[in-house]
Amino acid sequence: ICTAIWYDCLCKIQHVIKLPLCLIVRSCFDVFFVLYTSKTCPTGWNKFSCSCYFLSTKSGSWDEGRKDCITRGADLVVINDKEEQVLCFANEAAWIGLIDKETEGSWKWVDGTSMTLSFWVDNQPDNGGKDYGAKEEDCAHIRTGEGWNDLPCSYLLNWICEKANHFTV
Repeated sequence: ICTAIWYDCLCKIQHVIKLPLCLIVRSCFDVFFVLYTSKTCPTGWNKFSCSCYFLSTKSGSWDEGRKDCITRGADLVVINDKEEQVLCFANEAAWIGLIDKETEGSWKWVDGTSMTLSFWVDNQPDNGGKDYGAKEEDCAHIRTGEGWNDLPCSYLLNWICEKANHFTV
């Protein structure tokens, strides 16, 4: 049952998108559709579900990528499901927001959550420092058309930023 609070919210939405209330919502469930699909992403960003995604056009270290995302009001992408993984397959390798710098083998996302779902390519992560001058491989990237791999964080790659697509009235 819709409450007076939902009705007030709908009136604000009606004012913003300038449609009759009956066309905006047929039921309380539709409110969620309106809230999560009404706002578009900034220019250069792609919308998927409740987030906006940006693939950088330049390359840099994992830290440089994260800093760039933060200046854009976002962070490196946190991949939560298979659909988001497929979306993030870049045309080239790109940093994602997964790192194990604190404790080797304990992968954490930039939002502080532990990795519970993974898309590592075969035999990864391997912390294969021997291939990169004995540097630790503490940062994750998505391989072109594949899954995840670990690399030294100083390696130069593009990156994928993600920010929530919040509806505001």
